[in-house]
Amino acid sequence: MSTDYQRAREELGRRLRELRRESPRGRLTGAELAQRLGWSQSKISKLENGRQTPADGDLRAWAEVTGQPEVFGELSARLKGFESHIRSWRRQLASGHRAAQENYTTLVSGARTIRAWQTGVVHGMLQTPDYARALFESRANLRNTPKDADESVRARMKRQEWLYRPGKELHLIMLESALRVRVCSPEVQTAQLDRLLGAVGMDTVRLGIVPLDIETELTPGHAFTILDDRLVTVETWHAGLWLDDAESVALYGRIWTVLARGAVYGPDAQRVITRARSGLIR
Repeated sequence: MSTDYQRAREELGRRLRELRRESPRGRLTGAELAQRLGWSQSKISKLENGRQTPADGDLRAWAEVTGQPEVFGELSARLKGFESHIRSWRRQLASGHRAAQENYTTLVSGARTIRAWQTGVVHGMLQTPDYARALFESRANLRNTPKDADESVRARMKRQEWLYRPGKELHLIMLESALRVRVCSPEVQTAQLDRLLGAVGMDTVRLGIVPLDIETELTPGHAFTILDDRLVTVETWHAGLWLDDAESVALYGRIWTVLARGAVYGPDAQRVITRARSGLIR
């Protein structure tokens, strides 16, 4: 968990403790508050000490039971403020991948321009159903989350309808390794590379490939996606990062621009993809 995230959670905990102690209904002990809320006393302690992230409903109940319902808006804004930066997969995928996919589709639908950088897998906007299914199944096994690959694939494929809407632009650059990492069977990966070959000529897609043998200005780093110039999303193994502050968005924009300078496009990109495809069918 990031230092900034933990600090924000501790600050929210201190605010909750303050509300309990300064309740207009009289100072409440942790045990008394737990009894009124029907919670365990350990939950009260964890929330106040920043060791547990509250749900929106927890904050509403806390505000009402301490006699200060008017502070719920403030508490909710604090929660959204730090949860917008880091969202654990454990929480996001508690009911499977489908809900997370649908939430992200809603977010993407309002974007006009998407810029993305991928290093290890093909970006979701250009994945085939079988390729996406292989990824969902492996992630569910890794994280021990509910297995809903079919529903998740349908949600991801629905998101790709964005590519066929007027005024939309996907600017995608991928390291050649994303074409070569074996995340599925050779047959599925071959079909996925065929999909990329076709995407090179799409009006709404500008696809660039950074060859492995090219000299680059920056190390590849991790994958990320920029929605317009308002939000950056990053997937790590333990959480998804949602960065919407101007400084972070600008930084990732500069990184994307530098990485894009090492990419090849059009027929040159198709040649790199074809080279990777040839290695699969030998």
